[in-house]
Amino acid sequence: MVPLMSKPETSRTSQPSTAGVEFLTYYALPAVSLAYSAIDTSPLSRYVMHPSWNFMVKFIPKWIAPNLLTFSGFLCMLLCVLMLLVYDYDCTASGKPGDGRKDEYSIPNVVFIMCGILVFMAYNLDGLDGKQARRIGVSGPLGELFDHGLDSYIVFLIPYCLFSVFGRDQYSITVFRGYLIILSIVLNFYVSHWEKYNTGTLYLPWGYDLSMWVSTILFLQAGLQGPVIFKTFIFSNVTFVQALEIAIHATGLFTTLPVAVYNVILSYRNKSGRLLSLWEALRPLGPMIILTITSTLWALNTAALEQDPRAFLLAFGTIFSNIASRLIVSEMSGQRCDGVSLLNIPLVLVVVVSSYVPHLTLPLMYLLLIVVTTAHVHYGVCVVRQMCDHFKIKCFSVPRDRIK
Repeated sequence: MVPLMSKPETSRTSQPSTAGVEFLTYYALPAVSLAYSAIDTSPLSRYVMHPSWNFMVKFIPKWIAPNLLTFSGFLCMLLCVLMLLVYDYDCTASGKPGDGRKDEYSIPNVVFIMCGILVFMAYNLDGLDGKQARRIGVSGPLGELFDHGLDSYIVFLIPYCLFSVFGRDQYSITVFRGYLIILSIVLNFYVSHWEKYNTGTLYLPWGYDLSMWVSTILFLQAGLQGPVIFKTFIFSNVTFVQALEIAIHATGLFTTLPVAVYNVILSYRNKSGRLLSLWEALRPLGPMIILTITSTLWALNTAALEQDPRAFLLAFGTIFSNIASRLIVSEMSGQRCDGVSLLNIPLVLVVVVSSYVPHLTLPLMYLLLIVVTTAHVHYGVCVVRQMCDHFKIKCFSVPRDRIK
């Protein structure tokens, strides 16, 4: 289980997200309140994590900017990714396909322990950034964008790293089923933000905090006892990984999706949301539908996923993060979202060409990864710069009058 999104203050509303924001100019939609509204009713969050963060934030110097905490958490995840790319690029260090010996693995236990610590640090930094912002009085739309935008990448990176815990032997699952798990997780994240796009309120699933704790424990257990601890059958012929796979899919299908649809319908009945037409309400799903169908067909019809699962999944996750970030900008600025993402275009072209010219599959995939990563970083930097210029603030600095 992995995170669905970032952790805001429980049932709170902060400064309005826009006041003549100029960084996106699409089409005007019905006016709604753009104050940041988030609701979190998770018992673990309310009674354990928020009190913990309220205590810990007192020890953070006021000159440390909230966005710096957010970015530090993201860097923790990048370090985790880099370590596993070095030690387990092909996802076979904890078990190869057809390997019958479950007690052989080549990743040092300390790497798994470090990953567990880094994931937990990223989780806590994600919770502390909002506390710090409200403590020094600098809450605003830049923090919202920065937080949720980086979360759209982290939500993919955690399962991307967990592949190294389970390997690819008979106790695990195929890489295609691993891709489907990541797809299910990112769709949960996206559905929740589609819900906010229509209702104006971000409803945090209960599974957020639980998933972060579970992810941390999985890494630490693998570090303390080795990945062999998970190479077991839960019942009959169902392995631990397969049971986890079922739980992840069921969580999205039977909790996140129906609750999101219900909340959107309720917002129409109560006239509390944006009250968009059916076409406009479903418009944000377009880029994700294109990404999902195209990537799945590419994985099924070519050897791209099997030959280099890390590159394939990283390209998929980067395109997803860009699509999700654009939706987040749209929802917080009250602007019309994209019906088709610009990064859908190179993906479709690469999939079509590689289907007809199979020997170009890997070179095209690496080219796609470079293009989409560059484009996504450029987009993020430009939007943050434009918001900083508009609000006359600095992303990683705290105004002097707020430090006292």
